[in-house]
Amino acid sequence: MKYKDVHIDFTWEEWTLLDTSQRNLYKDVMLETYENLNDIGYSWEDNIEEHCASSKRHDRHERRQIGENSSVYTQCDKAFENNGYLQSHERKDTEEKSYECNQCGKAFAYHSYLLIHQRRHRGEKTYECNQCGKAFSYYSTLQMHERTHTGEKPYECNQCGKAFSQQRYLQMHKRTHTGEKPYECNLCGKAFSRHSHLHMHKRTHTGEKPYECNQCGKAFSRLSNLKMHKRTHTGEKPYECNQCGKAFSQDSTLQSHKRTHTGEKPYECNQCGKAFSHQCTLQLHKRTHTGEKPHECNQCGKAFAHDSTLQSHKRTHTGEKRYECNQCGKAFARHTTLQIHKRTHTGEKPYKCNECGKAFSHQCTLQSHKRSHTGEKPYECNQCGKVFSHHSSLQIHKRTHNG
Repeated sequence: MKYKDVHIDFTWEEWTLLDTSQRNLYKDVMLETYENLNDIGYSWEDNIEEHCASSKRHDRHERRQIGENSSVYTQCDKAFENNGYLQSHERKDTEEKSYECNQCGKAFAYHSYLLIHQRRHRGEKTYECNQCGKAFSYYSTLQMHERTHTGEKPYECNQCGKAFSQQRYLQMHKRTHTGEKPYECNLCGKAFSRHSHLHMHKRTHTGEKPYECNQCGKAFSRLSNLKMHKRTHTGEKPYECNQCGKAFSQDSTLQSHKRTHTGEKPYECNQCGKAFSHQCTLQLHKRTHTGEKPHECNQCGKAFAHDSTLQSHKRTHTGEKRYECNQCGKAFARHTTLQIHKRTHTGEKPYKCNECGKAFSHQCTLQSHKRSHTGEKPYECNQCGKVFSHHSSLQIHKRTHNG
């Protein structure tokens, strides 16, 4: 981060256009910015030239506003209205921090910085929104909050026209145009456009999970993940589909669900062109091209492309049949097999031949039937070469060789 990223500088002409309240607001904002930069470990030494140059410009504006000056600092010949300003400048020059918080011990070079800091301990919120009653410790924070009511977005991108309620949001947005990523991880070199993203990334190295669920103790590296997790306890589903009314705990799940209405399939395979409605489904599909089978059975070593297929396979070892028919009590190892079985009770035949209209309860039976139209015979006897349209017919034929 550079000092210029957060500093607001005025020319003398701009400064004279500000009234007293606006100048006070400027000072309040910059004092708060200074404290926030200190809190995140900002290095003033790395940016001291920019900071000093800006301070000198501001001092000149103040001196021109004041006129005659009664106090002069002999080290740099700067003049000040009174001894209070002179002493404040001397502390800045020597970096003395003589104002210490009696609650946490943090020290500040200026009394005004200390007063702002102490509001955090007192919980003091002197600035109240006259629309919703919400209170804030800083006037500048109130000003930003009020834009949530007015919808005001005074900071506009000069490249795409997008507007923002806060200057810092505009600065972050501009990086989407420039591609600038000023925040670099000192462990792996990965760079980010936002400091907050770097801060979260570092937890992948440290394993830090500072956000803990107060109900089950599960910890998370991101606050947003904790908030989503808490909904598993409360059952809260704040994201509702405006077409069917179905509700979801996560916005991403709602967006995926909406594609069942629109039929949108934004994820396309770059090898065969097949499209999918979900990113995870595309990733699974790609394994049909690569042959990747990352899920291996620890009993027989057989590998599978999908974890769900591995879990089904494992039941062949355990004999577990967890899916039971609620009509006849017959149990199955796979849910799909149960669904197929249920059609024997309902008589449902969802697979229809598009040539003759005949319907079938199983997809595989439809595929076999279609060969009666195409004449395809994919099953060949490896002893005599005779071909058949159905696998069952091949098996019967083989018995003629076995006697």
